[in-house]
Amino acid sequence: MPSSEGLVMNLDTSLIYHLDPVKAADVYQKIGPGYETVLIEPNLRASIREATASHTANALYTGEREMVAKQIHDQLVTTLGSRGIIVESILLRDIQLPATLKASIEAKQQAEQDALAMNFKLQKETQEAQRKRIEAEGIRDFQKIVAEGISPQLLEWKGIEATENLSKSQNTKVVVIGNSKNGLPLILGQ
Repeated sequence: MPSSEGLVMNLDTSLIYHLDPVKAADVYQKIGPGYETVLIEPNLRASIREATASHTANALYTGEREMVAKQIHDQLVTTLGSRGIIVESILLRDIQLPATLKASIEAKQQAEQDALAMNFKLQKETQEAQRKRIEAEGIRDFQKIVAEGISPQLLEWKGIEATENLSKSQNTKVVVIGNSKNGLPLILGQ
């Protein structure tokens, strides 16, 4: 069947139908027992050609497949229904596109999936950068608060406490108490 771009593709279809019991005798009398080859097959082929010719091959291969099936179904209901054939459904089982077109469609779909994956990764990285920015702001605020509370007197007091703790330790050491710049003892290890 041709597509709207003029590409030729193979379409495997199934038509599910039955004779209208009220009109069955008319079908056999007017058309004959070969009503399938005389009436159904030509109308099915014409409906399929008309439907596929109004859609692109890409549409038939992807999302609009159901729409094409519905268009074929509706046309057959109109054409065959008045002749005593009740159309139940049309199944588009397999659409075989030219290999080059199929490959390009699949490549396009893969590229779209890759783009979606990249967008997700970018969103994730953006969120991670925002989290790190917030963490850095928290650390900066903490350091600012701590820095405001540290005075030379506090540092000297902490130094004296550390010296006391070291002098009580079982390790051998030499503590030289001198007059260094900050007045803290100088500790030499052995």
